Amino acid sequence: MSVQGSCDPRFQSVREEFERNFADRGEVGAAVCVMLDGEPVVDLWGGVADPATDAAWVEDTPVMVFSSTKGMTSTAAHVLIDRGQIDINAPVARYWPEFAKAGKENVTVRHLLTHQSGLATWQEQLGDLDFYNWERVTQLLADQEPFWEPGTRTGYHALTYGYLVGEVVRRVSGLSLGTFFDQEIAQPLGLDAWIGTPAEVHPRVAKSTYYVPVPSDLDGPIGDLVKLVTDYPESLPARLQLNNSNWIGVQENLDTPESYAAEIPAANGIASARGLATMYAPLSRDGSHNGVRLVRPESLAALRHVQSRSSVDASVPIITTSFSLGYMKGWDNRIVGPGASIIWGEDAFGHAGLGGSVGFADPSLKLAFAYVMNQHGPGTGINERGQSLVDATYRVLGSSTDEPGFWVRPTH
Repeated sequence: MSVQGSCDPRFQSVREEFERNFADRGEVGAAVCVMLDGEPVVDLWGGVADPATDAAWVEDTPVMVFSSTKGMTSTAAHVLIDRGQIDINAPVARYWPEFAKAGKENVTVRHLLTHQSGLATWQEQLGDLDFYNWERVTQLLADQEPFWEPGTRTGYHALTYGYLVGEVVRRVSGLSLGTFFDQEIAQPLGLDAWIGTPAEVHPRVAKSTYYVPVPSDLDGPIGDLVKLVTDYPESLPARLQLNNSNWIGVQENLDTPESYAAEIPAANGIASARGLATMYAPLSRDGSHNGVRLVRPESLAALRHVQSRSSVDASVPIITTSFSLGYMKGWDNRIVGPGASIIWGEDAFGHAGLGGSVGFADPSLKLAFAYVMNQHGPGTGINERGQSLVDATYRVLGSSTDEPGFWVRPTH
């Protein structure tokens, strides 16, 4: 299998790790893009986009990036925040009046962005088609009580995040989240990235294959979580896992025209590695790239600063989570097992997705990074394939250690 694309000689170790992913780590089709100060220094791809037809992965192949979509959604929200059209400290009900029901009148936009709203999933079980019905899923969220007092706990909002933030964007802008992202971010920056993908793009999308757990996956904390979900079906983790699996957990739901076209802004974004990295390029610099400004320079600090942290996540109670305003920060869960951590720079922010995709910005290095693939790996963070590329990138840029749970900023 030959890897194609370009790679600055300085980043040869990143290319070597990318090649090793195919040779030794079970990669099927993938791409990685690294940008420094807005310029690509690594832009590689290889493998097979569709194992059923043996179609090759090419330079602009997009693929569903699952929760990496949340970074796209958060960026759309920050465009409106930067323009002064959304106040992060305002009640959500200012923009979405129906949301004030069931004790949620004081839930703020900040609570939504930091996974602290208490609406980590739906109280009732949803069917797979419900996730394509925007009005139904947002109305259910507006009607229900939070699982905890908003602002007092952090719990990963795996699917609800996109509908909650997306509905605020829709109420403020008059456009659906996917349309707003396309008009205000993707088209101006020239991205191969969509939330609600047009039909003409569907034939280009790589076909995903889920990771199949092995018995050793159930050792330790992962097995404890499975037992919790099984023994306590009414618990929040069990309800979250059940609703997630009713769409994400069904392989046949993934690569269909209905799935591609829908707007599920926490989970079904479709992007190429180059497209995802380019979205983060403005956020890695001064808020602009190639003459397109997303946010002002003074707005960037809030994107990289930790806003909420949990030593035990309320929704996935085996991992530590940490968020800025709408983005993941580093998660050091190496004690949990492979694929549970997100180890990047101490100033980095972005989002990882189911199976191992990831996109992020690191303003201290003017670094934008993205890795996408179609053969999923284990875990709730970045698996070995993606992490090896992140690690190699930071070593090239002068970071000496990741022992604190993040790659330490180079002293020079």
